[in-house]
Amino acid sequence: MEHILGQEWEIVPAGGATGEAFFAQYEDQRLFLKRNSSPFLAVLSAEGIVPKLVWTKRLENGDVITAQQWLEGRELKPSEMNQEPVAKLLKKIHRSEPMLGMLGRLEKSPLNPEPIFQTVTNELDDEVLQLPDVQKTLSLLKKEAKNVISEEKVVCHGDVNHNNWLLTEDNQLYLIDWDGAMIADPAIDLGMLLYWYIPEDNWQDWLDMYGVELTDNLRLRMKWYVALHTLSSIQWHKNKARFDEMDKWIKFLAEIIRQEN
Repeated sequence: MEHILGQEWEIVPAGGATGEAFFAQYEDQRLFLKRNSSPFLAVLSAEGIVPKLVWTKRLENGDVITAQQWLEGRELKPSEMNQEPVAKLLKKIHRSEPMLGMLGRLEKSPLNPEPIFQTVTNELDDEVLQLPDVQKTLSLLKKEAKNVISEEKVVCHGDVNHNNWLLTEDNQLYLIDWDGAMIADPAIDLGMLLYWYIPEDNWQDWLDMYGVELTDNLRLRMKWYVALHTLSSIQWHKNKARFDEMDKWIKFLAEIIRQEN
C-alpha cells in the first residue's frame, strides 16, 4: 500500500476476515483502505450509508484500491438498537432505488425463500440434522415456504448485528460491512434486528419508526428467515468448534419455533 500513498504514510492492517483492509495516516489525514471492494461501495457512499468514498485507484495487476474517510466513532451497543436513527437508516436502505439499481447492474438476482432454504440445508451436516429442534424447524420451514413468498424485494444488508453500526463522534450513523448484500425480502433484515435486540412487546413501536405495520404475514416471514439464519449459525459455530456458541444458537432456535405466529 505504501507505493500508492507514499512512504510518509503509516499503514496498518485493519483486521477483518479477508486481510484486505488497512488504516492509513499521514499528519492529520486519515483513510480506510480496502482492496477489491465491490463497485457497490460508490452508491453506498453517495447515499450516505457508509463513510465517504474519497478515491478509487486501479493497479497494474488489476486490483482496485478504495479509500474512504476514516472516522472516529464506536459500534452501537445492543441496547441502542431500539433507537429511531437505526429504524430510519434501515428504512432509507430498504427504500433506496439507486442501491437497488446498482445491485441489479452487478447481476444480483432477487432471492426467493426456497433457494435460500436449499442453500442453508445443504450446509447442515448429519449431526446437526439429527438435533430434535433442527428437525422441528426444518418441518416448519418446509410447511411455510410457500406462505413467505413476498413480491417486495429490496437491498438487504444481511447482517444487521450491532457491531456493524458505526456511530461517529458527530452523531452520524452508518451501516458498514456490505459483503453480504442481497436483493431480497426486507423481512430478512427486520427479523434479525427485532428478534436479536427488541422485546416482542415493542416490535410494533420499532416498526412504527421504520414505517410499516406488524401484520401476521410480516411476523411469519421474519420468523421464517430468522429460523433459517439460526440453522446456518449453528452449523457455522460447529464448524469452528465453538460449541458453547453453538449451544446458545440451538437454545435460541428452540425459543423461535415455540413462538406462535
